[in-house]
Amino acid sequence: MEYRKLGESKLSVSAITFGAWAAGGWMWGGNDDQEAIDAMRAAYDHGITSIDTAPVYGQGKSEELVGKAIKDFPRDKVQILTKYGLRWDLAKGEFFFKSKDNNGKDIDVYRYAGKDSIIAECESSLKRLGTDYIDLYQIYWSDKTTPIEETMEAILRLKEQGKIREAGVCNYDVSQMQTAAKSIKLAANQVPFSMVNRDIEDELIPYCIESRKAILAYSSLERGLLTGKMKAGQNFGEGDHRAGVKYFKDQNIESTNAFLAKIKPLADEKGATLGQLVIRWTINHPGITVALVGARNAEQSVQNAKAINIHINGEEMEFINNQLSDLVIIG
Repeated sequence: MEYRKLGESKLSVSAITFGAWAAGGWMWGGNDDQEAIDAMRAAYDHGITSIDTAPVYGQGKSEELVGKAIKDFPRDKVQILTKYGLRWDLAKGEFFFKSKDNNGKDIDVYRYAGKDSIIAECESSLKRLGTDYIDLYQIYWSDKTTPIEETMEAILRLKEQGKIREAGVCNYDVSQMQTAAKSIKLAANQVPFSMVNRDIEDELIPYCIESRKAILAYSSLERGLLTGKMKAGQNFGEGDHRAGVKYFKDQNIESTNAFLAKIKPLADEKGATLGQLVIRWTINHPGITVALVGARNAEQSVQNAKAINIHINGEEMEFINNQLSDLVIIG
């Protein structure tokens, strides 16, 4: 495994990091708790020492499973990345969207990053995770009702208290990062980035390279689309959010699969799966520090970890990018 420092911080994480959204079941049509735990442990055994989660994933369930998965690991050998600022249990801040919890109960999700809320969220996360500190604490989404300065003041306090090691953001644009950086030194920004979603290349990546901030790419396999296993007419289970995402429209699945067919010979040549080739391409991309990749079971975790062993040279990166230039996703 490769381990990479987040920006100018002292925190290093595995270049392939376990994404634990699906472990919580919420918006993924449920999960198997033991398989999720086994997946995280298998990831660790193969060098993936970093796990990214959030309270909202299963309304605490994902964090609880992460805590169970890592309880026997040396704490200084595993990096916990979690988030704050999405409340389903408090109707305060900026309304985000309606959803259902894992029991089918209606819930309203709010973006809220007020100081007292953050302090309370951190304490709850520490309990669920079974630890006394969080390695990277990230605001999940911006909250228009709370000044960024107030939010970061609370994070600075948590850092001074030793409850978090480093501060990060998610889904922030350049302007928001610049504002946050006036109050606290940021280590990273976690944003969506994949072969079919490269919106951050124009502004955010250049800014993060220049300001020495790490980028954690989530949905790097585009929620399974880039494994090549999806087919037009894909049947998603009840509660699986992918059914309503544009990338999974039949036309986009077909277009993506046509692109994947062009690069599959390169994967075959390297004895790799398409998913492994995609993961390696992601962490090779300029400005990308980490690829967050989920897994439903231990076998998927092992396959994800093995992507680190693939070598893609400059000429091969250019070949992949040239094929990508012909791929059109219909919005």
